[in-house]
Amino acid sequence: MTNNGINVVSIGGGLGAVQVMRGMKNHTNNLTGIIAVTDTGRSTGIVRDFAQIPAPGDIRNALATLALDDDSLLTRVMQHRIVAPDDPKLDGMAFGNLFIAALTQMSGSFVQAIEQISDFLDVQADIYPVTEENTHICAELMDGTIVEKEFNVRQLDKAAIKRIFIQHPEAKVYQPCIDALRAADLITIGPGSLFTTTIACLAFKEISQAIRDSNAVKVYVCNTTTQPGQTDDYSLSDHVQQVVSYLGIGVLDYVVLNSSTPSKELMDLYAREQVNVLIPTDEEIHKIKTMTVKPFLADIADTKSGKRELWQKQDTIRHSPDLIAKTLLDIVKQHNKKTITSDPKQVNDSAE
Repeated sequence: MTNNGINVVSIGGGLGAVQVMRGMKNHTNNLTGIIAVTDTGRSTGIVRDFAQIPAPGDIRNALATLALDDDSLLTRVMQHRIVAPDDPKLDGMAFGNLFIAALTQMSGSFVQAIEQISDFLDVQADIYPVTEENTHICAELMDGTIVEKEFNVRQLDKAAIKRIFIQHPEAKVYQPCIDALRAADLITIGPGSLFTTTIACLAFKEISQAIRDSNAVKVYVCNTTTQPGQTDDYSLSDHVQQVVSYLGIGVLDYVVLNSSTPSKELMDLYAREQVNVLIPTDEEIHKIKTMTVKPFLADIADTKSGKRELWQKQDTIRHSPDLIAKTLLDIVKQHNKKTITSDPKQVNDSAE
């Protein structure tokens, strides 16, 4: 691992933001993940109900993915889903969620449980929950309806989401998250489910304020596709607008937009599930610039791995860790040299 001194903080969930960290861990020893812990999906939701802890699922995935040996027995058992067809509560349960719950009960601390597993796995980053408190996200919909808990926020066939807020406004952010943001050289936001992971972190006012206060380069890594139940009919600029609405105008420096176009066959596969690939256009780029955010176009999508079957979640086109890391380092380098203009830059790299 090369230590070039850059201090990186990635905000989001256990899938998208972890792709950023997977790439960046090859370029820096100073890596922190601030992970959403408000999910209520089936496996995570069951553990939350009986153990009364924040959501362990995205934390579990971050720890396993960023382990020094991501194919060790312990890493694999963390991700293993129990097969118990006669027990609907256990069937499909991620063992790592139970492990986190057990260690939390033994130590009395959700954070200590995370630290212990991080030590077991020799995780190549500091993984922090956005909060230690067992709270939830809620949404106000465009029709005025209020829905509570993540599963209902992302439910299909409801009115569009107007805003996200924390169920318990007094819930405190885990202080090391604030400290990491203030000390960062680069803050990345996303990719991942826009409302239920990315904005689930930004909705904590202390997080958004710490981002505003930080001298870091602030980059939103935009999703490659829409997501049913959350961003139906959204454009790229709609995604950026939502992030800006929680941070304020002039806070976000750049947005990374994927410039590569998947094959028609892959796009059709996603379209069958109402997932639309987001392609940058001149009009979208202009709209983003009006928000005082610089669009940075790059070939960063992993379009070769094909479509995944995920446990009770919808797949999207993920980002290539190597390509997104290179792009982010290019942004920081050029930002620090003050050579980036307002024109979008095209980066044409191929996956190794």
